[in-house]
Amino acid sequence: MKYDQARWTDDGDERYEPLLSEKANREVEVEDSPLPDDLTRDSLELPDPAEPELARHYTRLSQMNYGVENGPFPLGSCTMKYNPSFTEDVSRRAEAAVHPDRPDSTVQGTLALCHRLQDYLGRIGGMDAVTLQPPAGAAGEFTGIQIAKAYHQHNDDERSEVVIPDSAHGTNFATAAMAGYDVVELPSGDDGRVDPEALEAAVGEETAALMLTNPNTLGLFERDIERIADVVHDAGGLLYYDGANLNALLGRARPGDMGFDVMHYNVHKTFATPHGGGGPGAGPVGVTDELAQFLPDPHVQSSKGGYEYYTPDHSIGKVHGFYGNWPVLLKTFAYVTRLGDAGLADASAKAVLNANYLAEQIPYEVPFGPFHHEFVASASPQDAADAAKRMLDHGVHPPTTKWPEIVDEALMTEPTEAESKRSLDQLAAAFSAVHDEDDETLASAPERTAAGRIDQVEAARNPRLSWQALDSET
Repeated sequence: MKYDQARWTDDGDERYEPLLSEKANREVEVEDSPLPDDLTRDSLELPDPAEPELARHYTRLSQMNYGVENGPFPLGSCTMKYNPSFTEDVSRRAEAAVHPDRPDSTVQGTLALCHRLQDYLGRIGGMDAVTLQPPAGAAGEFTGIQIAKAYHQHNDDERSEVVIPDSAHGTNFATAAMAGYDVVELPSGDDGRVDPEALEAAVGEETAALMLTNPNTLGLFERDIERIADVVHDAGGLLYYDGANLNALLGRARPGDMGFDVMHYNVHKTFATPHGGGGPGAGPVGVTDELAQFLPDPHVQSSKGGYEYYTPDHSIGKVHGFYGNWPVLLKTFAYVTRLGDAGLADASAKAVLNANYLAEQIPYEVPFGPFHHEFVASASPQDAADAAKRMLDHGVHPPTTKWPEIVDEALMTEPTEAESKRSLDQLAAAFSAVHDEDDETLASAPERTAAGRIDQVEAARNPRLSWQALDSET
């Protein structure tokens, strides 16, 4: 299948859909203000489109982009699953519009829901206490490692190192470094998993924690997880669970039962809240009883009169304003309660099934297995980035590329439980078509999208967020 993405232009101009401010403006007079003159203006131009023009503007922009509503989005490790509309409906209800600074007594329903969500997540992860405060997965990681650090300091045990496998998420390395730790990188074994003997050699009196996800980024379950936990605990360290791949375990296995002491939950990956775009997120953190006293301030607890905020005895303090991003947490709660225990277990079963089915259909080599919710294929001798760009021309979003580096020209693929057999077959057909194309075709891709190939490094470091910014440079 070939795919032509919309290319909306402005009256034949090579520029794409103009900004609203470039379409129709009206000048608004500014009323007198007590602010100093250098902080005010006499008038302000605001966009003033008619409703049809406004609707068409945003529809056109959506047609120039690719999202989970367009088709499969198998971005490995990032878990870009479809976000069901019912969670959006719940979060938009008038009753959900709660100001975060209201007194506890006036938001008892909100606090009750937060308390229930803490309990649900704790039971799902096998943790004894959960905070909902961190605003993203990376923030959850940082919170978890800060809790581990506070635990060691409370015990007068200053430790300087965090051990991290070489296939771990890049945020793991950044989190440990930001928390002030030296990173000890642990090479993967020949089977793509943690080598317990190498781990024994890496840990010691300076080990604060081992950061691990299970299944790992190759989609492989760490078969020696109980031994791994014993090695870390015998050294006096804590075992940290990166919740990125919890989608593979829902209702079937719990990190707490494997020996993990602290974990974060990526609600966008596991519980279908929106992912990316720079907007509000959530990265709840779960801990064992021993670590509960270090949770962020405030925490929600039940009381004789209902529910209330309180400060844990040795709290690490605030990691975000108020008590987290409420609408995102509400979507998480809606998803968990709608699916229930059986639905969550079914989601993980389908995630694992879909990944294994897709891996069997594609012509690229998949060097490791058996795997769970995701797999890593090798595009070699093709360039993985070129192959990925070309997949856009075949109507599907490409997988993650070039990582983990232990697989040559990696194509890290996660179809999620949301995809039907028909869409998996569509994905497989795109993989097969790209596999058979020549290097020249791949190097010029994508050809059928609204934007062609860009300099990704330059775009990340120096983004141009408007046409005015672009025009000023030309």
